[in-house]
Amino acid sequence: MSQDAERIKRLVEFKEKLEKKIEQLKSELEELETTLELVKSILLEKGFKRAEIVAKTEAEVASAPAAEYESVIQLKTTSGELLATLYIGKDFLRVVPAEDKSFSVNTPPFNSFLVERVLMKMQEKDLELARAGQLPPEKVFSYNIVKDGDVFREIYVKNVDEDRLRELKSSIRWTLEKMYEKMREQS
Repeated sequence: MSQDAERIKRLVEFKEKLEKKIEQLKSELEELETTLELVKSILLEKGFKRAEIVAKTEAEVASAPAAEYESVIQLKTTSGELLATLYIGKDFLRVVPAEDKSFSVNTPPFNSFLVERVLMKMQEKDLELARAGQLPPEKVFSYNIVKDGDVFREIYVKNVDEDRLRELKSSIRWTLEKMYEKMREQS
C-alpha cells in the first residue's frame, strides 16, 4: 500500500471517529437540555424561593404587626371548636392550626383532597398559564407546608386572588374538620 493510500485510510478512520464523537456529544447535549428543562419546570412549579420558615406560636403570629395582614379569620367546626387561623395578606395566605390541635399530614383528607385536589390543581393551572406566556412566573400560585415530623405547623400560600381565597377557606375548613373528626374517633 502506498503512503498516500495509508494516509487516506487513517484519515477515513479519523473522520469516522470524529463523526461518532459528534453523535455522542449531540446525544449528551440533548440529554443535558432535557434535564435543564426539567430543572426549570421544577423551579417554576415551586413558584418561589423556599426560605426556611420558622413555625411560630399562635400568640407570636397574632402579635405580628397588623399591617402585615389585611385580615385574620378563625376557622371553626360547626360546633364552634377552633381548627385554625387564617392570616390573609396582600396576595398571600398563612394557615396556622389551633395550638391545641396536632393535625398529621397523613390523616385523610389532607393529602388526598387538600394537597392533591386543591393546592396542586391551582398550581398546575397557573404553571400551564405561565408556560403559555399568559402569566408571569413570579405570579404562579405556590404553597409551602411547614411540618414538624408528620404534624403540619403552617401552610403558606403565595399568589392568592379573591376567588381562590374563597375556595381555599372553604376547602381548608372542610379538610381540617374531617381530620378533627377522625382524631376524635381515634382518641
